[in-house]
Amino acid sequence: MANDNTLDRRGFLRIASRYGLTSTAFAAATVAGPLTLSSVAHAASKNADARAASTPLVTLKFGASGFNENNLKIQESGQLWFAQQLEERSNGAMKIEFIGSNAICNQLDCVKKTQQGIVDIYSASTQNSAGSAPYYNVLDFAYMFPSRAAQHHFFYHPKSEKLLREPLRKRHNIQFLYTHCELRGIMLGKKFADKPLVTSVDDLAGTKNRVTGTQLGRIAMQLMNLNPIPLAWEETLDGLKQGLIDGAETWMGAAAYANMSPVLSQAVDLKFFCGTEHTAMNNKTFEKLPSTLRDIVMETAYDAQQYTQREQERALIEVVGAVPNPGPNTEFGKNGVRVATLSDAEILKAEKMCSPEYQPKPWEEWRERLNKMSGGQDVYKEIFTIAREIPKDLPVADVKPRRWWQSA
Repeated sequence: MANDNTLDRRGFLRIASRYGLTSTAFAAATVAGPLTLSSVAHAASKNADARAASTPLVTLKFGASGFNENNLKIQESGQLWFAQQLEERSNGAMKIEFIGSNAICNQLDCVKKTQQGIVDIYSASTQNSAGSAPYYNVLDFAYMFPSRAAQHHFFYHPKSEKLLREPLRKRHNIQFLYTHCELRGIMLGKKFADKPLVTSVDDLAGTKNRVTGTQLGRIAMQLMNLNPIPLAWEETLDGLKQGLIDGAETWMGAAAYANMSPVLSQAVDLKFFCGTEHTAMNNKTFEKLPSTLRDIVMETAYDAQQYTQREQERALIEVVGAVPNPGPNTEFGKNGVRVATLSDAEILKAEKMCSPEYQPKPWEEWRERLNKMSGGQDVYKEIFTIAREIPKDLPVADVKPRRWWQSA
């Protein structure tokens, strides 16, 4: 392994077989510059030695669904950073076994395996987790968040304890730690390659779009005439390429990290509900930790929220290309994906078609259910109000971090 060949998956697994998967993943995530066999092997060796030198009080399995050292450089949602920081800050008292690439759990079942204690920490989208833990749906009302800044503002907010985190602990045995923040749109397949850039939700009317595990997202899509179609992920890329479906509902960072870009033509920034790739843990496991380790988990989660606030915004521009005229070296630029940014008037038109503010009836059943689960709060209205405490055009970088659990 002394040569400087660029690291590929086979080379990564060779190094992992010698130094361990987690030590190698940490190495690949932190090596500066190009990833080569020798640079990653050297860093993995140092990681393995350092990790072996301490005796952990607790070993935690981290089921990171499809995430690995490669795609976390495209979507900077911080899972490897978080895992490594837990080990460092606890001086090895916490050992994290990072298991990504869908090796132990996937987007739809990681939450269930966490609840069952098969894994201790997990990462997946809150939308895909809602199938097994329905209270996650509280984040998915259409147009509840006007911006990514508003999302970060809420997740830092002390009221997020009562509105989100406490019900998840009580109802689902989940301790919500931190999350990346984006808003979902419609990623159009090759059928739209030769069509004009989408400028209105009306341009999308009647299209057939793959929908993820979200339950509330389907309501919004039906109201906007976007025909949500449940489709297995394995069939989605081919469907977009062949034109069997018109588009897929997701966010731009996910489209890039999941290798959708080669089969896309337009990324329509509809911003119609959350795309939140979060990290959480089994709450009983969390509560069993010594208080010093619980404090480290919370402080590291707080810093991880800031990591995604900073790094994901950078990656959206520099790596994904989630802007008009994406740079030539971005995922969208390399694959000719055009970004369709809708005007405020067009976003308002879409909002009037589907949001609970303007179309309350289709949302009543879910609002009532989630209000009961929360202990009687009007959770939609409360979160909607918090999301508008900051200016609509406030840059994400200007959102003030707050320790949500201390000031509650």
